Amino acid sequence: MTAFAFSTVPSILSEPGLTHRLGAIIAERFPQVRCPFIVTDAGFLRTGLLALPMLSLEQESMRPAVFSAVVADPPEAVVLDAVEAARRHEADLVIGFGGGSSMDVAKLVAVLAGSRQPIGEIYGIGKVSAHRLPLVQVPTTAGTGSEVTNIAIVTTGATTKSGIVAPQLYADLAILDAALTLGLPPTVTATTGIDAMVHAIEAYTSRHKKNPLSDALAREALSLLSRNLLRACEQGSDIGARQAMLLGACLAGQAFSNAPVAAVHALAYPIGGIFHVPHGLSNSLVLPHVLRFNLPQASRLYAELAGIVVPHASGSEEARAEALIVATQQIAKMTGIETSLRQVGITEADLECLADEAMLQTRLLGNNPREVTRADARAIYAAAL
Repeated sequence: MTAFAFSTVPSILSEPGLTHRLGAIIAERFPQVRCPFIVTDAGFLRTGLLALPMLSLEQESMRPAVFSAVVADPPEAVVLDAVEAARRHEADLVIGFGGGSSMDVAKLVAVLAGSRQPIGEIYGIGKVSAHRLPLVQVPTTAGTGSEVTNIAIVTTGATTKSGIVAPQLYADLAILDAALTLGLPPTVTATTGIDAMVHAIEAYTSRHKKNPLSDALAREALSLLSRNLLRACEQGSDIGARQAMLLGACLAGQAFSNAPVAAVHALAYPIGGIFHVPHGLSNSLVLPHVLRFNLPQASRLYAELAGIVVPHASGSEEARAEALIVATQQIAKMTGIETSLRQVGITEADLECLADEAMLQTRLLGNNPREVTRADARAIYAAAL
């Protein structure tokens, strides 16, 4: 058996309504904490869902502060603003409440607030030198899996994103509380859920670091997500489906944090960066076309995953692999989200620029089961039009 390494967060709690007892959980696990610092976005703050968690913290004699200026694809300036706010608060613990953007900012606040290492020094892999503040992550969407990954993505230019990968970015505790996701609109539920499915599929087929643990997590994640996504979209108040989606996204996050994602994400990033398309939707738009491109090298693995997503799939390996691709297209159509690049304002004239930008994602493209050239990238975008 091939040697491998596997890392993840030390503790996960999964239970609907659990954040109503957040103060007691923090007090038990981090008894010295007095000034927790919550990182979130204005939209989640407006839902009022932070009120009970905040009250529970105050009831444990803590003095929480909230930073709610996180935006999608957070720019470096937002990260630095949050770090300064945490320092002013003399934060001794950071809690991320939100989707991937809020949780990514929370990671960086925990790393930078108590350190003088400048943010410019930590882009890349393994460049964080400082210890961090205690970190708790609470996802409010079932998508990114950021609560259990050691990656943070920052927008560092007009259309460019930079990644920070370091073991210090793993949280101390992840809390999965589906009650926080009940109000998500169907389109957000769909795009974040498909994002999580992409994490599972790409982890399972990653050229580097694929291992038995990541495989098991990816399979279970894909099972939970594919069985519950449509129900969560159509019956948004179904707490069971919502909790299953959160767990599926979490397991997929653990899988791809160890067996990294590949060309679907590489081609999705320019769509989001240039055209401001939400990340999950960007992934969904190129997913079936990247899978079809990968068939010559990945048909066996895709056929195995088809047995999870399309249990009745039969026939040859190629036929079952094709069934998986068709299923991803059908799921997107059934949720009602956009299924072509033209629907999000992209035209044939944009394909050259998209292909150029995709080829800059060398960290991701290197994980793909099949080598992607610039001509290949453009052809995939053309198929997605």
